[in-house]
Amino acid sequence: MRSIRFIIAACALTLAGVQAAAADAYLGSYVARISYNDHLASDGYRLDTASQVVRQDRANFHRFGKADAEDQYDGWFTSNRARANLQNMLDRRGAMDAATRNAILGGQPLIEVEVYQYSVRVRILAY
Repeated sequence: MRSIRFIIAACALTLAGVQAAAADAYLGSYVARISYNDHLASDGYRLDTASQVVRQDRANFHRFGKADAEDQYDGWFTSNRARANLQNMLDRRGAMDAATRNAILGGQPLIEVEVYQYSVRVRILAY
């Protein structure tokens, strides 16, 4: 009897994990070079956070036509509203680790942004 309860509990936990993973479906990814221009807001002041820098990279790409050679197109962050949502997702726990945030804020790394239905994850590809 005890082992049957254990098996049922294990199955329930597995199903819950699968449902949680499915709820935030993977949509795709893009690669971007974080360059000097991405560290500056549209009106010229220096940005303070990594999430602002990544958002500005997408604004430079989509709105201002200032793409870096390694920047790839994405269909998710073409509007200002979508880029504001990107920044909010980037500020959430788990989107970037501290080393990634520091690399973006202090340099010009090549990044990959994985886009999910309700979240994003950023990793460094090269410095």
